[in-house]
Amino acid sequence: MLNVEQLNQYYGSSHTLRGVSLSLEKGKCLALLGRNGVGKTTLLKCLMGVLPSASGKVTLEGRDITSLKPHQRAALGIAYVPQGREIFARLSVEENLLMGMATKSGKKALLIKDEVYELFPVLKEMLQRRGGDLSGGQQQQLAIARALLAEPKLIILDEPTEGIQPSIIKDIGRVIRLLRERGDIGILLCEQYFHFARDLADNFVVLSRGEVVAAGSQESMDDDSVKRHLAV
Repeated sequence: MLNVEQLNQYYGSSHTLRGVSLSLEKGKCLALLGRNGVGKTTLLKCLMGVLPSASGKVTLEGRDITSLKPHQRAALGIAYVPQGREIFARLSVEENLLMGMATKSGKKALLIKDEVYELFPVLKEMLQRRGGDLSGGQQQQLAIARALLAEPKLIILDEPTEGIQPSIIKDIGRVIRLLRERGDIGILLCEQYFHFARDLADNFVVLSRGEVVAAGSQESMDDDSVKRHLAV
């Protein structure tokens, strides 16, 4: 579904991504691991077209999307849940959810799928509350639900557990597991907490200083080796 070949990116003279390559199959979860500041979020922004890549190639279902703008990539089926959630604080929960269907037309754009409420029942109870009044964990659930309403082929989650209480981390893990089991969506999970990603991902890519230092399936990854790259 997603294929990244030798992606390079720079901030001024700083080489932030160094020949990064990875691939993700439909129905699978790929965990992108690494400490803070190693280039994980930079890579995700390049995949969404928010940041330009200096060289390399990104394809989605065999189509070259390297030069496409963010809204064009979203229209092709990529949904992005950024670090920090970035929900609309002044809009209600319901309005935030409807924004997730901005690419839909007609009546379909006005109907929030019941599946979202099944995944995140707390949102149904808070439809008229402003997004900014929710807790951090509730905002994260809202951000993921909003992305899912775009009916993506690929969902990118950037640090979904950051600053979240343990009970909601479990809920988010449950949703990721359900999406993976459904088998019709690719999941790119960016994390610095190995134990959360360990039970969810089929494959792993570990970044350090902007380059891939380890990659493999869940069965082939050496836990101790991965943890050394994540230790501060």
